[in-house]
Amino acid sequence: MNRTEIFAKLTEVFRDVFDDESIELTETTTAADIEDWDSLSHIMLLSAVEDDFGIKFDMKAVQGLKDVGAMVDLIQETLA
Repeated sequence: MNRTEIFAKLTEVFRDVFDDESIELTETTTAADIEDWDSLSHIMLLSAVEDDFGIKFDMKAVQGLKDVGAMVDLIQETLA
């Protein structure tokens, strides 16, 4: 799965978790850019990403995520 495909699928996950069809992700999107992105929704988001992509994140790797671009990198690494 290439980066563009991951972004498209990830955008749908974000829109579903945050119930906001207007969400448009970029490499630099952070929790500060999405109004309802708090610690609880972050856990729900990670769980939804794992389910939708059929992967399991290493919790140490997840703690270091600084933005959506880093999340896409981690998804690519985990899928490889």
